[in-house]
Amino acid sequence: MYMTYLLRSCATAALVLSAGALANAQEMEQVTFGTNWLAQPEHGGFYQSVADGTYEACGLDVTIAQGGPQVNNRALLLAGKIDFHMGGNMLEAFSAVEQDIPVKVVAASFQKEPQVLMTHPDQGLDTWEELKNAEEYILGDAGFQSYFQWMVTEFGFDASKRVPYTFNPAPFIANPKSAQQGYITSEPFAVENAAGFKPNLFLVADYGFDTYSTTIEVMQNTIDEKPEVVKCFVEGSNKGWYNYLYGDNSAANAMIKADNPDMSDEQIAFSIDKLKEYGIVDSGDTESMGIGAMTDERMQSFYDKMVKAGVIADGIDIKASYTLDYVNQGVGLDLKN
Repeated sequence: MYMTYLLRSCATAALVLSAGALANAQEMEQVTFGTNWLAQPEHGGFYQSVADGTYEACGLDVTIAQGGPQVNNRALLLAGKIDFHMGGNMLEAFSAVEQDIPVKVVAASFQKEPQVLMTHPDQGLDTWEELKNAEEYILGDAGFQSYFQWMVTEFGFDASKRVPYTFNPAPFIANPKSAQQGYITSEPFAVENAAGFKPNLFLVADYGFDTYSTTIEVMQNTIDEKPEVVKCFVEGSNKGWYNYLYGDNSAANAMIKADNPDMSDEQIAFSIDKLKEYGIVDSGDTESMGIGAMTDERMQSFYDKMVKAGVIADGIDIKASYTLDYVNQGVGLDLKN
C-alpha cells in the first residue's frame, strides 16, 4: 500500500514538474537578434549568453540571425521582422533621427570602434604623425566618408591619396609605403598569415574617433511596449561579454564555428586577444559603469567632430538616437575575473 502511494506521489510530482517546465517554456519571450556580419568573436558576448543560459534566466529565448553580404538585418529591424539589431557606429543612429526613423541605441557593446590603419614596419610609417607620409591609403567607401574625413579635418591627411579597398590585402602587402584599413580583430591576422610580418596598427579610436560601436538597436515601440524584454536582452548581453572575455567561452565559440564554419580556432584566439589588448569592449567608463556603458558627453563629442568634418549635418537632436535607461548600472562587474 505504501509503495503504491509512493509511486503515485512520484508520478504526480513528475507530472507537475513537466507541466511547470512546459508552462515556463511557453512563457519564454521569443526574440531575434540580427548581427551585422557572419558569426565571429566580435559577436561573442551574444553567443555566450545563448550558450550559457543567461538570456533564458531572465525569460528570453534568443535566436541569433547572422548578417552577411546578402543580408540586411537593419532593414528587417525597421520592418518589424526582428526584435534587436547589432548596429555599427553612432553615425547610423544619428542619420536615423535625421530621417525620422524611430530606432534607438540601448547599449554600446564596444567602447571603441575597432577600425585600424595598418602600415609596414620600418618604412618611416611607424607613428601616427608619420602615417601622413604614406603613398596611398587603401580605404573602403564607408571609411573614406567617415573617419578619414575626420582625419583630414583634424590632422591634415591628404584625401587625394585614397585608393579603393577591395577586401584583398595583396595591394597593401605589395606596396611597403601604403596604409590599409582593417578591423583590429581581423585584417592584421590575415596580413600576418599571408605576408609573414606584423603590421603597425593605428586604432583610430585611440586618436580621437570616439564613437561607440557594435551597438544594440531596437525600435521605439519595443521599448514602449516591452521594456522588460529590452532590459533582459541588454543586461544579458552585457553579462555575456564578461563571461566571454573572462570566463569559459568554449560553448560560445562552438556556436560561432557552427554558424560560420570558416572561422578557425586561431582566428578566434587572435580576435579575443585584440579585443582585450585594445580595450575594445571593456575600458574607460565600463570599468565603473559596466560593459555597454554610454554617456551624453561621449555622444556629443563624437557628433561635434563629425559635424566639423562635414560627415553629418548640424542641428540633429542626437539625444533622440539613444537612451541611457538600460546601461551604466554596473551590471556584470562581479563577473570580471
